[in-house]
Amino acid sequence: MKMNRLLFLIAALFVLSHYRAAVAEPDSKTAKKPVTDEYQGIKVEDPYQWLEQDDAAEVKAWSDAQNARTRAYLDKLPDRAVVEKTLTEWFAKTSPSYSSLVSRPGVLFAMKFQPPKQQPMLVTLASADDVKSEKMLLDPNAMDAKGMTTIDWFVPSLDGKMVAVSLSQGGSEDGTLHFYEVATGKALPDTIAHAQYPTASGSAAWNADGSGVYYTRYPRKGERPDSDLNFYQQIYFHKLGTPDTSDTYSAGKDLPRIAEIALESSRDGKTIVAEVKNGDGGEVAHYLVGSDGTWKQLTQFSDQIKQARIGRDNALYLLSRADAPHGKILRMPLDKPELASATTIVPTSEAVIEQIVPTANALYVGDLLGGPSQIRRFGLDGKGEQLVAIPKISTVQQMLALEDNSLLFSDVSFTQPAAWFHYVEGKPEVVKTALVGTSPVSFDDIEVTREFATAKDGTRIPLNIVRKKGTKLDGLNPTLLYGYGGYGISESPGFSFPRRLWFDRGGVYVVANIRGGGEFGEAWHKAGNLTKKQTVFDDFATTADYLIKQKWTSLQKLALQGGSNGGLLMGALITQHPELMRAVVSSVGIYDMLRVELAPNGAFNVTEFGTVKDPEQFKALYAYSPYHHVVDGTKYPAILMMTGANDGRVAPYHSRKMVARLQEANKSDKPILLRTSSSAGHGIGTALSERIKQLSDVYSFLFAQLGMPASAHK
Repeated sequence: MKMNRLLFLIAALFVLSHYRAAVAEPDSKTAKKPVTDEYQGIKVEDPYQWLEQDDAAEVKAWSDAQNARTRAYLDKLPDRAVVEKTLTEWFAKTSPSYSSLVSRPGVLFAMKFQPPKQQPMLVTLASADDVKSEKMLLDPNAMDAKGMTTIDWFVPSLDGKMVAVSLSQGGSEDGTLHFYEVATGKALPDTIAHAQYPTASGSAAWNADGSGVYYTRYPRKGERPDSDLNFYQQIYFHKLGTPDTSDTYSAGKDLPRIAEIALESSRDGKTIVAEVKNGDGGEVAHYLVGSDGTWKQLTQFSDQIKQARIGRDNALYLLSRADAPHGKILRMPLDKPELASATTIVPTSEAVIEQIVPTANALYVGDLLGGPSQIRRFGLDGKGEQLVAIPKISTVQQMLALEDNSLLFSDVSFTQPAAWFHYVEGKPEVVKTALVGTSPVSFDDIEVTREFATAKDGTRIPLNIVRKKGTKLDGLNPTLLYGYGGYGISESPGFSFPRRLWFDRGGVYVVANIRGGGEFGEAWHKAGNLTKKQTVFDDFATTADYLIKQKWTSLQKLALQGGSNGGLLMGALITQHPELMRAVVSSVGIYDMLRVELAPNGAFNVTEFGTVKDPEQFKALYAYSPYHHVVDGTKYPAILMMTGANDGRVAPYHSRKMVARLQEANKSDKPILLRTSSSAGHGIGTALSERIKQLSDVYSFLFAQLGMPASAHK
């Protein structure tokens, strides 16, 4: 075994020298056109602000040149073509997967993804145990052969006879609302443009008789200034068979500019609840409308009520984090819809409450235990707590109450693809339904453990370490460390069969549950947002140090990966700890923290990151903003940055500016590459073929930088 490891190192060194030679030309230097902005009395020079102009010819030429340079590097790698061929074959063998299930009397609606088709489809089923009953309702692949059209979301009418569907193109998430008859699949002539956009997303809820929907819409040209057309989301009502120009305003004029509205109907359609977020920082308010069309505010942002679910017993069930960072559940009678009338039925505990699903006779609660999930069942009075048996170290992705009051839930782990399970009260265990995903490759030789790194303030930071059984702690393992740390979003176990490529070459995959996420409740989130964002970066650096000290890996064998807010994390690690890793893959990242709020979606992030208009928040933003902390003459690691030209969530210019600055400053011989996809946005709605190409680029890049030839691993 020692000889095998020695041969592996010799082969890796040979391959690394080959890969370095593949980058013949030096990093290109970008023209500097300095602009000076002043924030809180401090003048800040920005040499690459000109790269913010998406439609400028010189910016397009620059992006094209960067893409050509990136392709020249990646396409020369000996593994690149093999990796894409392998992934294409694997995806073609993948079983269908089902998500976003919705129950209506006698029918289930579901999104079905079945490679090699480019996009998920909307189907109906008689039950989760009867796949033969499946009927195609809407297939975007038939609508668009290029795979550029995707379903953003759908909402069936309460009787299941009609369905409202948001469709968008090219990963833009700029959705138009369409309507279809379920029995025939026939499209109605009704359409509503700009009902969905990535800034605040979109939503719809049907009225009782299915004659129309309440829906979210953004301002139209002329209703507000052009700079506000992706803000000020409001609620309108549309009656089927009428033009959208005759739709009636319902609510929202008094909401914040960065309001994000989600609508939910009761099962009888007599009540609709609007969940309104104040941007992305976690502040939520709730409103209720009855049959008279009058809206009533139930909760305010300061009340810390995070969810409101309509029960079948004339009550609302509320998830509260007021004086309960892990969450508690309140019951509010609908005949007296006031927060003062709500009573606590499930008190706070060590488990972090994430989901609540009421039925006619029970309340199901989905919890987080630092990352993995559990399900508890209660009576509607909060008594009689029972644990529902689910797979260990797994994630409950969705819980759904059926018409008979039983529960369907989707569960996934690091080593098993998602499957839907059925729980019936009184039965000793859950039953796996026919909606079970399978993998084209086996993970039987893969194991997962949770370890803990200790942050400098003594906080224990969990790491989920996934690797082949028998992996040695000798410091020689190529390791990919993934992190996010923001918005209270939890990094829970998830399955990705392309990781088989990584494990087959001796790789270790690690997910860090750093602060800023929601793995341990609201306090865990608040410890890493606004002026405390640096804690997130420190936690991630701590986990990297831990992996090296415990000999899972070494500096030359460690790579980091993150996207979106996790891209900001990558930018911070690159600039604060350039010596800590060999390579970084950063996707659709945020890097210029002083100008992020100027972009449409960036304004929604102010409640999470802060604003330059506040002195203390500006000080914190400027202190870590990756773009402003690139230092000339630094030896930076190998970097692959990826962005989408149609990204409405994080402006692509962040990646352009960051790459230009890094290329200017870098003194190492490692490549700094930018990959811009013209057919994608933030990642949602990306066609399968483009996803495969992206994965192939990422894996071949990492194999090259960490010295992971296919033939060397034994």
